[in-house]
This record gives sequence, C-alpha cells and structure tokens, in this order.
Amino acid sequence: MKAFVFPGQGAQFIGMGKDLYDNNEVAHEMFEKANEILGFRITDIMFSGTEEELKQTKVTQPAIFLHSVILAKTMGEEFCPDMAAGHSLGEFSALVAAGALTFEDGLRLVSARAQAMQKACELRPSTMAAVLALPDEKVEEICAGIDGVVVCANYNCPGQIVISGEMEAIDAACEQLLAAGAKRALKLKVGGAFHSPCMEPARAELAHAIEATEVKTPVCPVYQNVDALPHTDPVEIKANLIAQLTAPVRWTQTVKNMIADGATEFVELGPGKVLQGLVSKISREVAVSGRQ
Repeated sequence: MKAFVFPGQGAQFIGMGKDLYDNNEVAHEMFEKANEILGFRITDIMFSGTEEELKQTKVTQPAIFLHSVILAKTMGEEFCPDMAAGHSLGEFSALVAAGALTFEDGLRLVSARAQAMQKACELRPSTMAAVLALPDEKVEEICAGIDGVVVCANYNCPGQIVISGEMEAIDAACEQLLAAGAKRALKLKVGGAFHSPCMEPARAELAHAIEATEVKTPVCPVYQNVDALPHTDPVEIKANLIAQLTAPVRWTQTVKNMIADGATEFVELGPGKVLQGLVSKISREVAVSGRQ
C-alpha cells in the first residue's frame, strides 16, 4: 500500500515550485490563484526572494503548502494514496490532496494559521530545541520536572525529539537533558514554541476559522498528528486540526501505525527530504521516495 506524506515548516528553499509554475499550466493557474487569495505575490518570494523573506512564518507556511498540494495535483492519476499524513503544517496539505478540504479553503486556513501563530509568538518569548539520543520517556520525565512551560512537541523518529516552551524553561531542560546523556540539546532558529501551551491564543483564533470551513470525507484515511490514527470523519478531522496547534506531532507513532496498517511505500511530496529521512529511521523495511 502507498502512503503519501507532506512536510512541515523548515523544508522551504528559494526556487521551490518554480519548475512547476514555468512548465505546467495547471500549476501556473493554481499559483496565480494563490497570489490572488493571499493578496500578495507569494510566488515572487518563493522563486526569487531572499531567505529572510521566505523564513517569515506568514510566507513559509503557505509556500510549503502550495508546493506540496500543487505537486499532488499535477501528478494526476499517479496520485493514488491508500493513506496520507502530514507533519504539522503538512497535515493541511494532506487533507487538501486527499479531498477533505478544497484548495482555496486549505490555503485560507494555512494563511490564518500562520498569522495566528506569528501573533502568539510575539505575545510570549518562547522557542524550541532538538534533543538527540535519549529515550522519549526520559525526555518527557525531564520536561515534566522543569518549572515553567516546556513539553515534547515533535516525536520525529526514535532518538529525535523536539521540545517546545518558554525560553528559561527550554534552557533549563537542555542543561538537564545533556547531563542525562543526550548527544545534543540544541535550540532551533524558530519564532516561538509551536505545538505547546504557548500556542493557545493561536489555537483559539484558528478554531473559529476551522469550524466555519467545510470538511468532506477524504478519498483515503488521513493519519492526524494529535493521535497518530487514521481519520475519515469530517467532525473528527476538524477537532484534531484545532487541537493540533497545542498538541505534539506524533510522527514516529504515525509512521509506525501506517506501516502496521499495510503501508509498504512512502512518497514525500513537497520541498526537501526531511520526512524521507525520518521514515527511513523509523523503519528500514519500507520503500521511500519523494518529489519536489
């Protein structure tokens, strides 16, 4: 069985999607429609902007979403998922590709999500850190003992977790994690503490937009971040999307569940190869490929 997976923030690069825009009429039309919906020419930043411009959350998230969703659309009948999933932002790409959300609604939600997250970051100084070579349970135990907000935000693969929270709490956690034997506990260059309680203002703001958006039954099960389980019910999909901003991304568990349910091939659609690398670390038994 074939699983299609979609990357999240951090996979962006200057020039992403330009070949599609230049050489595919459907892609060209979709990119131009996106410029119209967003109210600025995101294609100019994607294709020839600066790294600083592309790194802004309000640009990065729609850019990655567009690249992923348009890739899926231009594949035509080759896009035949038995199941789908996306990492954080990528969950919106997966839902659009699988027909649960329209392209237009998906883009509007991603844009609203990016702006709400940006505002939440500005309200409260916070950050994230990558932790390598410690068991999940040990990282959870140390985070639970720290004063202040710090939680496990991304379970990326065995031995790789991202923690998220307030600045001082992250610093204290990193110190204890290294003392406990972590190979690395390194702060990331991000705008704030994604997938943590620090994103509560963004979750509350985005909830209204999600509730007002029509979600249809997808063509295949979409494994969602909050519980790593397959979903096809529109009510469940909405609830999980709302919860996603303050809940961890359970990517390791998601991939394991997809494999247990029959996935033998994973195809990553979008910029970069991050998810291909993570899937390979989670299981060496499955085929992994990608398009960008």
